[in-house]
Amino acid sequence: MANSQRSSSLIDPRNGFCTSNSTFYSKRKPLALPSKESLDITTFISSQTYRGKTAFIDAATDHRISFSDLWMAVDRVADCLLHDVGIRRGDVVLVLSPNTISIPIVCLSVMSLGAVLTTANPLNTASEILRQIADSNPKLAFTTPELAPKIASSGISIVLERVEDTLRVPRGLKVVGNLTEMMKKEPSGQAVRNQVHKDDTAMLLYSSGTTGRSKGVNSSHGNLIAHVARYIAEPFEQPQQTFICTVPLFHTFGLLNFVLATLALGTTVVILPRFDLGEMMAAVEKYRATTLILVPPVLVTMINKADQIMKKYDVSFLRTVRCGGAPLSKEVTQGFMKKYPTVDVYQGYALTESNGAGASIESVEESRRYGAVGLLSCGVEARIVDPNTGQVMGLNQTGELWLKGPSIAKGYFRNEEEIITSEGWLKTGDLCYIDNDGFLFIVDRLKELIKYKGYQVPPAELEALLLNHPDILDAAVIPFPDKEAGQFPMAYVARKPESNLCEKKVIDFISKQVL
Repeated sequence: MANSQRSSSLIDPRNGFCTSNSTFYSKRKPLALPSKESLDITTFISSQTYRGKTAFIDAATDHRISFSDLWMAVDRVADCLLHDVGIRRGDVVLVLSPNTISIPIVCLSVMSLGAVLTTANPLNTASEILRQIADSNPKLAFTTPELAPKIASSGISIVLERVEDTLRVPRGLKVVGNLTEMMKKEPSGQAVRNQVHKDDTAMLLYSSGTTGRSKGVNSSHGNLIAHVARYIAEPFEQPQQTFICTVPLFHTFGLLNFVLATLALGTTVVILPRFDLGEMMAAVEKYRATTLILVPPVLVTMINKADQIMKKYDVSFLRTVRCGGAPLSKEVTQGFMKKYPTVDVYQGYALTESNGAGASIESVEESRRYGAVGLLSCGVEARIVDPNTGQVMGLNQTGELWLKGPSIAKGYFRNEEEIITSEGWLKTGDLCYIDNDGFLFIVDRLKELIKYKGYQVPPAELEALLLNHPDILDAAVIPFPDKEAGQFPMAYVARKPESNLCEKKVIDFISKQVL
């Protein structure tokens, strides 16, 4: 296969396609990356200049943290982690928590030391979380008294939010600190920390990948710097905007947007502890929010309940909704714009493995290309490859999308599944085509994953759980389409002879083991 060495004279400016190597190049602004090799993502973000004052607001308590206080807290927590807890470069630190405005402080502190951040879904069962702990081997966990019992058997040391939280955790758990005190403690002024290099691993976020159980996606500081640099080159909106965060911060969608990108742009983010339509709309009104970042099922809910929303809440400051997690249909896009005519709907496409890089809609004109997920992100190259023959294809031809660029992760942690080629191409597992104007369209998935409300559900994992039932002979799980959720997992189950197994018993059996 030809390499992706570009020849600008052979690149069509209309669609970015280069005929000499069958590669699509981004039509966006060039991506400017720092040349310094010793640079961590926290330092890169904190070095940006902006005019914003308030970084984060807790919607539940109205507690606010300014940018200056945020960076002071990050420095103090990092100092405590280094000198009091003994966290070093390369150590893994787990965050197991619902959405709070403390999460950005923890994440940025951990990565500033060259330690590796990993997150887990608080709604996961104890066995699912313990399996991730066994794989990633974290030295420390930031968690809450309510979630601590899920990791009690791991023996891992924990840090809690407040001093009084210590009284509410099970016996046997080793509590080595609390975040409130760490944020107050003056820096020790001791020896300078180890240098962090751009190639060092910064995050280990778990994804279902192509198939099977979740795997740790190994993302470097350089990958995350490239992600943030994209939004500096092509910012979300003008400065002084206010975002509402309803998506979970343990997920790449929330973490990359609200812990990294918006912080670098100097915007204000209002964090909700969980998604609730009424709480979200109340926050939009109270904080005069200008931008929402959502998954498609929430847009559908906002359409269906538009009349009630408009009567109860003032949404006049809302200007933009950005959507990801699954493609938006023309009907949903037009339906939303009809109900909320002053709000623009932009969507995008990315993967955990691409660290936010992929494609996006960035203007009203682009949003009228219904069905498209946008133009390629700046700094991204793409190929459309025949999944059967490996032949690289051209315009308006459907094949597997391959992506390349500085945001693409280093690969999977402790896993033999190879999704990145020797030339650095990420095999997305998505069937796509790129049209004459360079817009990317998602046609289908090669992956066996089921997309439920933006979450990836591996059928093979559910099938394995079903086959553990003593009365089940065989099982197959497929996606069942749903207008609001996107897809539901639906199981076909073969009972063993003479078994009286019923639907309710199967559902009860699975519900005890998964979300």
